[in-house]
Amino acid sequence: MADADPTGTTTAGAATTLDPPAGTSAGRPWLRWSIMLAVPLILVAGALLYWQSLSGKVSTDNAYIKQDMVAVSAEVGGRIVAVQVAEGSVVKAGELLFQIDPEPFRLQIAEANAAIASAQANVIALSNSADLTDTDISAARLDVGFAEARFERVRALRDKGFSTKADFEAAEQAVAQAREAVQQAEDRQREARARLANGPAVPGVNPQIAAAQASRANAELALRRTEVRAPAAGRIAQAERLQIGQQVVPNLPVLTLVREGSTYVEANFKETDLADMRVGQRAEVHFDAFPDVVLKGHVASIGAGTGSEFSVLPAQNATGNWVKVTQRVPVRIALDGTSPRRLIAGLSSDVTVFTDENPQD
Repeated sequence: MADADPTGTTTAGAATTLDPPAGTSAGRPWLRWSIMLAVPLILVAGALLYWQSLSGKVSTDNAYIKQDMVAVSAEVGGRIVAVQVAEGSVVKAGELLFQIDPEPFRLQIAEANAAIASAQANVIALSNSADLTDTDISAARLDVGFAEARFERVRALRDKGFSTKADFEAAEQAVAQAREAVQQAEDRQREARARLANGPAVPGVNPQIAAAQASRANAELALRRTEVRAPAAGRIAQAERLQIGQQVVPNLPVLTLVREGSTYVEANFKETDLADMRVGQRAEVHFDAFPDVVLKGHVASIGAGTGSEFSVLPAQNATGNWVKVTQRVPVRIALDGTSPRRLIAGLSSDVTVFTDENPQD
């Protein structure tokens, strides 16, 4: 009989086998197998759900905010004398932006008015010219009659032997000169009438007066163009050259106007993402600058060429070390709503297009 331990435990030489506590996996082997099977099933289910979440839509983070911009320039040259806007100013269509010194153009109008007055005086002088009357013609015709009568007398005397050959030739020459004087008077009359005539291009107005009036209209147009106004509503940008005293060169941009309501997103999708993309499909836009802003939109257009095709130096792939690179095509995303934050051109964005939807729905 074994000795009893003072603590009450048996001190047998052989180790006593302990029973597993109740509720452990050793006591229930089916639980262990369930866990082993559940983990792969959960992973597979998660992968299926992730794949399903990606199907029916394509996304890209190569997208940027775009806005229509107008380069504003003056159509006439001169010195800036007044500036009404500054960087970031919001303007309406037709609002005055800046003004060029108008004095040189006012002087041009004065010169044109003087030219009109001179042309009008010239017309009046031509109207009163003797060349337009029949006085010179009548006098020349009288001279022709006198010369012809004298020629007949000289010829009669020559036939009777009372006149010399020289007198006969002089009388004949006088008749020819008198007839030439009539012709010259008639030519001067036709020329004077031509100067007063109105051409078909400007009916009812003398050409000299019409030319002077055109010069005045051109000067008045130049004067109006000294006031440079906004071609559309928008926001002013790049206005650092807009300073009083700055000399403006015609048709050289002075500032940029970002059109109001022209915001869109240009998303550069991989060519492999375009198989199911159609114009009109719904899109969703996230902005890096405004994480809390999500805007709805739709595909407005799909680019006619890849980005590299329209670059200044297109890629040349006819080489021996050519490596195929997935091309990207610009897709224009029109925004359907108004952003709660002001969108700035060039900001980065993420675009998702739902390709499983019918654009006609």
